[in-house]
Formats: sequence, C-alpha cells, structure tokens
Amino acid sequence: METDVVVVLCTAPPGDAERIADLVIGKRQAACVNIMGVGSVYRWEGKIQREREELMIIKTDREHLDALMETIAGAHPYEVPEILALPVAAGNPDYLAWVKESVQGHPSP
Repeated sequence: METDVVVVLCTAPPGDAERIADLVIGKRQAACVNIMGVGSVYRWEGKIQREREELMIIKTDREHLDALMETIAGAHPYEVPEILALPVAAGNPDYLAWVKESVQGHPSP
C-alpha cells in the first residue's frame, strides 16, 4: 500500500544543505530534513571525483514535490544537483499524517 508521502534524497556541499533545508522548511514544502555527512565518488566531465558532501533526506508529499524540487534546483550550487524522489510504501500512520499536516497551510513561492 503506497502512501502519499515521498522521501527526497539530495546531496550538497557542506554548509549548503542546512541553507537549503531552512528554505524548504520555511516554504512548507517539506516536513523534515535530516542532514548527514557522506563521502561521494562519481564521474564528472570524464574524471573520477571524490568529495565530502552532506546528504539531505527530505520528507514531503506528492502535492508539494514539484515545488520542492524546483526550490532545491534554484538554490543548489551544483550545475546538475542530485534530486531523487522515492515513494514511501508504508510507515507509522501518525508520522505520515504529521508529514502531511506539516506541509499544509500557506506555502510561500
């Protein structure tokens, strides 16, 4: 049974993740953002890169997903930011309800 809640994963340079988190929470586009340090290895412009980044685990709902992704892309310093949306198959019903309630209201553009 899939829910209406979505988890969005996004990496950013250290320091930028907190700024982006404040922005999406302030706009009521996300209920919660967890931030943790990670090491990333990837290929960019033909070269293997290794970076220290911060991973944001963002909880929102389908209704706010497009606006959230647009806000992240507009505020993100990367040319091609990682923004991945994953559906939530199931979860604590009280937590899922809290996510929905937290993004309701009057979101700012």
